[in-house]
Amino acid sequence: MADKKTRNLEPRINITDPVFSGVMKAMYGLEEPLRNSGLEPALRELVKTRASQINGCAYCLDMHTKDARAQGETEQRLYALNAWRETPFYTDRERAALEWTEQLTLIAQKDVPDDLYARVREQFSDEEIVNLTLAVVQINGWNRLAISFRAPAGSYQPAQGHATAATSKPRSRRAMSSPWNWAYPPALASWGWKRMC
Repeated sequence: MADKKTRNLEPRINITDPVFSGVMKAMYGLEEPLRNSGLEPALRELVKTRASQINGCAYCLDMHTKDARAQGETEQRLYALNAWRETPFYTDRERAALEWTEQLTLIAQKDVPDDLYARVREQFSDEEIVNLTLAVVQINGWNRLAISFRAPAGSYQPAQGHATAATSKPRSRRAMSSPWNWAYPPALASWGWKRMC
């Protein structure tokens, strides 16, 4: 049996440090059009969770499964998300979004086929496809930041009344409990965003 090495989980760079506020502001800026896009919050959480599963981002998986549950998502659908093709739990619209998410997340391995685009077009308008694509781009960006700099998973807690907060209002600082303060960059407090990805 191969000798298993213990993986170092020590955070590398705290990108919520004020010196990185420009980077964080740019990443948070991607959320505004998504919040106003008309894409359902539950669908956006499924997309974020699925991309995070593919990328192996523990921080984002912790956040988005908790946010999805706080919005009323079922445990059954979250547990089966990795095998969504083999379950009856997802709508045709969600299936199209999940397939699109997988294809774009793994785009270096293959092109986006015309038949997939046609399936997505059956469920989403052109504007929604652009916003769905932005959601995939955004979570893949957050995944790469969190994985590269080892954002510590496990301490994130969604705000009370999250379904409302996710669609209309920023959260209060008290709602965040990350010891590394990853989820709440103090330098951006006045900008209005309270969570990463």
